[in-house]
Amino acid sequence: MTDKGEELARILSRRRGRGWWLWALLGLGLVAAGAGLWLAQRGTGAAPVYVTEVVQRGGLTVTVTATGTVQPTTQVDVSSELSGTLSTVEVDYNDEVEVGQPLARLDDTKLRALLTNAEASLAAAEGRLEQARASAREAEEVFKSRSALDQRGIAAHLDILATEVAHRRAQAQVTIAAADLSLAQANLQVQRADLEKSVIRSPIKGIVLDRAVEAGQIVASSLNTPVLFTLAEDLDRMELRVDIDEADIGRVRVGNPASFRVDAYPGQSFRAEIVQVRYAPETTEGVVTYKAVLSVDNSGRLLRPGMTATATITVAEVTEALLVPNAALRFAPPQVAASGGGGGANRGGGLLGLIMPRPPAAGPAQAAPAGAAIWVLKDGVPVRVAVTAGESDGRRTAISAEGLSAGDPVVTDQREAG
Repeated sequence: MTDKGEELARILSRRRGRGWWLWALLGLGLVAAGAGLWLAQRGTGAAPVYVTEVVQRGGLTVTVTATGTVQPTTQVDVSSELSGTLSTVEVDYNDEVEVGQPLARLDDTKLRALLTNAEASLAAAEGRLEQARASAREAEEVFKSRSALDQRGIAAHLDILATEVAHRRAQAQVTIAAADLSLAQANLQVQRADLEKSVIRSPIKGIVLDRAVEAGQIVASSLNTPVLFTLAEDLDRMELRVDIDEADIGRVRVGNPASFRVDAYPGQSFRAEIVQVRYAPETTEGVVTYKAVLSVDNSGRLLRPGMTATATITVAEVTEALLVPNAALRFAPPQVAASGGGGGANRGGGLLGLIMPRPPAAGPAQAAPAGAAIWVLKDGVPVRVAVTAGESDGRRTAISAEGLSAGDPVVTDQREAG
């Protein structure tokens, strides 16, 4: 009975050993199948999809955008050189004025009195000069007579000396009287000038933009003289003063044409031309700009001083050139790794090599040639074409290249197949 039990135990033990090997072989088979599927997927990866645009032939306009304000070509602030009370104000807003036309008048009562006094002083000075000249002639005749007597030995020496002194004194009085006359004349001119300045006149031909005074108002002449009137000269010709960013100032030149828009006429564009580009920088919150002045024809009187404008300045134009999108110049295919090792790399290596196959070895990255280039899609494969880039408007760039023509598809992007 004991022998039969031992034999049965040996049979069961052998059966259990055979079951373990079966389960091990089944697990190894599953691992090998997974590895094979992984290799198959890597070997048959879907090709990337390229986004393309065609090369075009045409013109290109390069512009610079800037903002600024419309201003008169000449704007003058008119003040008063004298203090006093305004008796009349003779112009109003938007009135057109000529050179020398009265704008306002100060009360001139005191000024006229001072002018009368100066005229009287001048008349008195003229009389004193004539009196001095008469006295000088008389003294001269006396001196000549005494000198003749002295030559004949009749007159005393002291008499001769006295007449000579009197003659010179009379001549000095003439000089003093002449000086007093000049002073009186100058004072009269000052009083006349002040009386003339009591009438505030327009220095230019133009239009009244602003009037800051009323009749009866007291005007005080000082270092900070208040502005009474603001005049603009010839609103038919105006200026647009814009701020050019320092990144764009190198492309802006005198003579560049431009167009601009204002909020008052959203559907209308006005033409202008750059007449001045100033060297002085203007810094606002750390941003450096340069002032450019554009001449504007305002014969229709639609534009008004102070209007905010957005100008588009044409800095370059290209005609009949090959044009590509800027994205084509930025695109470059991902660096392609060399496969290395060939198809036999996964064969052999024993059971462990079958279970855990190694991925293809990465070779050195392909170095891209230097210089600007685009990638042209030929038979589904991107081909590098060296180009010479020219002007760009921020969206398209004019290029030149050998073997490239309008209609060729250039790659702008790449994405994985869906």
